[in-house]
Amino acid sequence: MSLAEFVRYLNEMLSIEQFADYCPNGLQVEGSGQLVKVIGAVTASQAAIEHAILAGADVLLVHHGFFWRSEDPALKGAKRARIAALLSNNVSLLAYHLPLDAHPIHGNNAQLGRLLGLQPDGRFGPRGSKDIGMLGVLEAPESAEAFARRIERSLGRRPLLLGDPAKILRRAAWCTGGAQNYFETAVAEGVDVFLTGEVSESSYHIAKESGVCFVGAGHHATERYGVQSLGAHVADHFGLQFEFFDEANPV
Repeated sequence: MSLAEFVRYLNEMLSIEQFADYCPNGLQVEGSGQLVKVIGAVTASQAAIEHAILAGADVLLVHHGFFWRSEDPALKGAKRARIAALLSNNVSLLAYHLPLDAHPIHGNNAQLGRLLGLQPDGRFGPRGSKDIGMLGVLEAPESAEAFARRIERSLGRRPLLLGDPAKILRRAAWCTGGAQNYFETAVAEGVDVFLTGEVSESSYHIAKESGVCFVGAGHHATERYGVQSLGAHVADHFGLQFEFFDEANPV
């Protein structure tokens, strides 16, 4: 199929125009005009790009792409090497950041909630931002310690638990990746626990003083599932080949 049709389909499905993001969403590096094989990854790292090239992919589909608002725009160093590898091998790069976090079916938050048995019933986010985070209930009440152990079994890494490990959890808020600044907003929603990827020094104090548990389960680990769901969907919809490259990132 054509790259243009593929990009148009994803842009419309993920409603990219609704998001004021920190980076461009959609096609970031243009390669071949036709595609058969797509490789998915969390981040457009050199390792992911090399894997896509070796696999004979036409498109690398990621959550974390290039051209972030706060970064140096110069094409040098690691960024030059990554883009040069894509261009010299005619591989397109498509990246979807906040739109992929927020999608109600294929989004990182929706997929993480499904994996952990969290039943969503609402959304939340800091004032002035689109509601990216999700609110919901656990399938059954359990202690914070048991919840953390279950996350470890599901994600394959031990999360950081702040707060009372014996606290019984019923209601949760979650937002994948680096959403630790959503913690106080989640507390105001009356939840028992907030789950995200990364942690800040202040998270400890908020958890201690509010009585709401905080779980930091890893930025990469919590954001592996949106790209996989999206990639499987487009592969089935368009009859494409799709593989997911899971880099061993402990952060």
